[in-house]
Amino acid sequence: MAARKSPPRRTSSPTRKRSVGHALIGQSGGPTVVINQSLVGIVEAAVGAAHIDKVFGARHGVKGILADDLVRLDTQGKAVLEKVAGTPAAALGSVRKKPTREECLAMFETFRKRDIRFVFYIGGNDSAETANILLETSRSVGHELRVIHVPKTIDNDLRVTDHCPGYGSAAKFVAQAFLGDDLDNRSLPGIKIDIVMGRHAGFLTAASVLGRRHADDGPHLVYVPEVAFDEQRFLDDVADVYARRGRCLVAVSEGVHDASGVTLAERIATSAEHDAHGNVQLSGSGALGDWLAARVKQALPGTRVRADTFGYLQRSFAGCVSERDAKEARMVGRDAVRYSRTHESGTVVLERAPGKSYRCRTALAPLDQVARFTKSMPRAFVNKRGNDITQAFVTYATPLAGKLHPVGRLKGI
Repeated sequence: MAARKSPPRRTSSPTRKRSVGHALIGQSGGPTVVINQSLVGIVEAAVGAAHIDKVFGARHGVKGILADDLVRLDTQGKAVLEKVAGTPAAALGSVRKKPTREECLAMFETFRKRDIRFVFYIGGNDSAETANILLETSRSVGHELRVIHVPKTIDNDLRVTDHCPGYGSAAKFVAQAFLGDDLDNRSLPGIKIDIVMGRHAGFLTAASVLGRRHADDGPHLVYVPEVAFDEQRFLDDVADVYARRGRCLVAVSEGVHDASGVTLAERIATSAEHDAHGNVQLSGSGALGDWLAARVKQALPGTRVRADTFGYLQRSFAGCVSERDAKEARMVGRDAVRYSRTHESGTVVLERAPGKSYRCRTALAPLDQVARFTKSMPRAFVNKRGNDITQAFVTYATPLAGKLHPVGRLKGI
């Protein structure tokens, strides 16, 4: 279903008198390859900050705060932190939990006990919502607390920001996976359907086109949630490409939906799981790919048809990292500490400078602009028929994913 549109940008957030106290860092939501770069960036900046004394980490986010299950991060040592920064997935452990009012009040027992005055919460839009709840609770109980949300998500669907730390590396994984799958499909021709993460936004699935170098390179068809999915049109598209090329590689977002907004994954599932924030679980099952493959087999009897589901692989795949993504993830962590000196709250966002050469800087936006809501890809990133990705997206995403594995072709083939 289409996400809500972003409201007009506000660049300021309320401030309070300058305080001194301890800092707490939590990680939440789906891990990424560079989430620990942000963690280490916060620790680095906090250790040298005049307004912060000790730096704690909460094991498994709000669960660790509730249980007072904290570890010291400022005493870890530079060598340990650098190794952790280059390690995928959440070093502190992550969580998917929306705290209740009562749980928030209980967390402030930990804050008072530990003299926590600064909270840095690394996560996506649901994590921004948790950070906002903590902020509102601090105001109601009179405990001075500054809360800065540090963004991460491979889905790239946070509002306000140009892009999200974690996306570039996941996009690189997807691009290289399709690059290899296209070579596989060329070697043994047939129809191949790959399902990629993307609940409301098609940014990750769109990255499948970044490895295309020749006119006949796949994926030949791409379907994202920004355009309603029509089954018959899909079957016609596949049949057309297969007739012309003798093979067809297809990329499909797990969140594709029909004209009424119901996802195909929900429609074909016998039961749907939900997380604590009310999201239907779409990943972790090959059902959508198998269903689409079965429909193609029915339409094109005797054709070799296969399907794969990327699932969670791209979240924490070791060794596939965008250098720019890692650098920016560290930067948003460091700058979060800088913003905490003068701002009561906010979410760190990335702003891309206009022009042909890629340049990016951080800014701080209000928490309520990111909490709960997601953004979709611009319609200009999808072609008119809704079955492929445009050059506008390639221009946008190429600097984020970085260089891909080089491939060659024999002459005469």
